[in-house]
Amino acid sequence: EGPTLSGEIALQSVSLVDDSDFKLLESVTFSGDATQQIALVGPGGSGKEHVALLLAGLVAPTGGSVRIGGRDVSEMPAAVTGRRLAYVGQDSYLFPLSVEENLLYGLRHTPVRAPDYDGKAASEHAKEMAENKRAGNPTFDINADWVDYDAADAQGPDDITAKLIQILSLVELEDDTYRFGLTGTINPEDKPEIADSILKARESLLGILAANDEDDLVERFSAEHYNGNASLAENILFGTPTNDAYEGDSLASDPLFLAVLREAGIVDDLENMGLSIAKTMVEIFADLPAGHPFFDQFSFISDDDLPDFRTLVSRGESSGLEVLSADERRRLMALPLEYVETRHRLGLVDEAMEQRLVAARRAFAERLDKEDPGGVEFYRADQYNSAASLQDNILFGRVAYGQAQAEETVGRAITQVLDDLGLRQTVMEIGLGYNVGVAGKRLNSVQRQKLGIARALLKQPDILIVNEALSVMDGATQDRLLKKILNYRRGKGVVWTLQRTARAAEFERVVVLRNGRVLEQGDYNELNQPGTAFSELVAAE
Repeated sequence: EGPTLSGEIALQSVSLVDDSDFKLLESVTFSGDATQQIALVGPGGSGKEHVALLLAGLVAPTGGSVRIGGRDVSEMPAAVTGRRLAYVGQDSYLFPLSVEENLLYGLRHTPVRAPDYDGKAASEHAKEMAENKRAGNPTFDINADWVDYDAADAQGPDDITAKLIQILSLVELEDDTYRFGLTGTINPEDKPEIADSILKARESLLGILAANDEDDLVERFSAEHYNGNASLAENILFGTPTNDAYEGDSLASDPLFLAVLREAGIVDDLENMGLSIAKTMVEIFADLPAGHPFFDQFSFISDDDLPDFRTLVSRGESSGLEVLSADERRRLMALPLEYVETRHRLGLVDEAMEQRLVAARRAFAERLDKEDPGGVEFYRADQYNSAASLQDNILFGRVAYGQAQAEETVGRAITQVLDDLGLRQTVMEIGLGYNVGVAGKRLNSVQRQKLGIARALLKQPDILIVNEALSVMDGATQDRLLKKILNYRRGKGVVWTLQRTARAAEFERVVVLRNGRVLEQGDYNELNQPGTAFSELVAAE
């Protein structure tokens, strides 16, 4: 991996030309120490972002040289730049893995701890490695521990979690990770102590809400009663599906579920509910343009499906449901499965219907026990539901719709309960397992950038290069994070391209660029004088 990158950062007569022969940088020359915190400032098109890319070795100069400690960056092997430099740009790429795995990715360079193989497994592994060697293939073991814990100032796998949480706190992702943890699940057989604590939290939450006369903010699950704050489907299932057949759109087509509805004699009722819902949706959303956010927020029907349902409503009302095909009637019946009486308030579920749906719940449970045991993990007041999230296990019910700030009040109560039980750290550790989705799409843009910065900080690079990575955040957040990161990196190299020139006051050295050239360089006080290009930039803000 080579020695530490130290000494002078030096750009000498650097030029950079794009594919159309446009000069992005011309004769750029400046220097600084590899342990300094250096700000690159300039107006749009100044070339500062290209300087950051050159220093990171992500592009090669067209002319001139970029050196760190006398070594040409473009000639450094990836084994050096991957360990000794860290770059964060405007759009951090994340892998479709967990928060933890994305953080640790920057520490995975080569196997550091071989796994223990016993008996037959050891023999098979030895044969595989020997074959790889004969074929000229790498002999790295994919099952080994590849994480360079030393680079993160951790002793090993036992204390890396604390380091991850520390870094997430530094970039203000601690609360987000906590919320991710609340949506996570655990296996109570693997972690019985956590499951027991969550059951205690369930009862403690009820006590806290009752003490504040807020127990009406959560409608608890009861096997004998319909839950008006849960959907119709949730009321019949009365549990968390473990079989995809009982999830979402699949439920309305599941033979077992349909058989229960027929036996309960409520298929026609649900189809008529669906017709009523479809009619209401068509009337309300007919004039809204495609893609309007109200479709996602309030409609049972997407903008793409609205024309089809307009036709269904017209035919169903004029000629009766009998003229519709089986598939069309099933589409109508699927609509009320998402219906929540207290939220949608269309008056479709009265007390009599509630009783019939609770009866269907019992019939479904009996039939499921015979034909697909374990397909749904049912709600039980004295048991942990391994298929449900931590938050759902604590709530054991649904937050009441229509109550002012109900979610915020209940959320604070849950936090208080978990803090009282010493579970916040545990929830955050579970949050580390949250899958961020393809390219991090399950996170918002700010969360993605914070996670990208945290990944760069974790590996303790000799030089951290930040290329307008905070631009998606509001000004106050940018100011806080910049100061926190610079303080954390005190005595270690940072090169940071700034959107706001005034923030350069936090840095030891400032380089001013315009039109691809360096105009000035020095410390903040030297440059912030009347008549300088730097002072003009500050005044323009």
